[in-house]
Amino acid sequence: MKRQIRIELKSAREIGLMRQAGLAVWKAHQIAAEMIRPGATTAEVDRAVERHFERLGAAPLFKNYPNTSRNKRPFPAVTCMSVNEAVVHGIPDDRPLQEGDIVSVDTGCRLHGWCGDAAVTLPVGHIEPNVQKLLDVTMGVLDLAIQQMHHMSRWSQIARQMAQYVSDHGFSSVECFVGHGIGREMHEDPQVPNFPSRSLRGSGDFHIEPGLVIAVEPMVNMGTKRVKLLSDHWTQVTADGRPSAHFEHTVAITDDGPVLLTASPTPAEMAELTV
Repeated sequence: MKRQIRIELKSAREIGLMRQAGLAVWKAHQIAAEMIRPGATTAEVDRAVERHFERLGAAPLFKNYPNTSRNKRPFPAVTCMSVNEAVVHGIPDDRPLQEGDIVSVDTGCRLHGWCGDAAVTLPVGHIEPNVQKLLDVTMGVLDLAIQQMHHMSRWSQIARQMAQYVSDHGFSSVECFVGHGIGREMHEDPQVPNFPSRSLRGSGDFHIEPGLVIAVEPMVNMGTKRVKLLSDHWTQVTADGRPSAHFEHTVAITDDGPVLLTASPTPAEMAELTV
């Protein structure tokens, strides 16, 4: 029997509260971007983001997140730091980053009871043109999804366009991981695939309607879509060892269309910004 999805639509007030968590996550990414350079370590960046959340009184969503593998350790950091061929769930460490690396930084927090979650892939110094294209296409497919939320009525329509966009550029969409609803919890219904998943042909499809808040997070590989789990029981890497990129925003649907809750502050928000 298929599980029935239960989507909790958010009020305008609740979306406003989620924006505060989103701004905290946005600032965390600014901190990370300023630190990522040749010679820096992902552990250093993780500690800086953790201090940022502590200053705000925000609870990091990733640290101590339980592992689905039985008796394996929970996630040990506040950020996922996935370098080069690592797709997602990379654990920060003390290895210096090198010129030409790419780092996918994924983090989230709960502030005043509401969650925000976002990811971005950053270059370390100069990167090869084909790797830059991978980043551009992954960011581009996220932008495409957000724009299509203005026009499409169901997520399945958008997911189909996302997969086609990635394929047309010669890359592959990771299908082992999907986006998700988000609110008081980091992971809520619905699941949000970036490809025409079998679930979207049935009860898993959902309407793009005011009050919907989802984390949209395409992961795109330069080569095969297949991934494998490393011995740390967290890090997922591409099966062929080629690079992967990951971009994510928390997006709310309002009466005026999609709003990025983890985007940079507006001028009015900047004047009142406390994060």
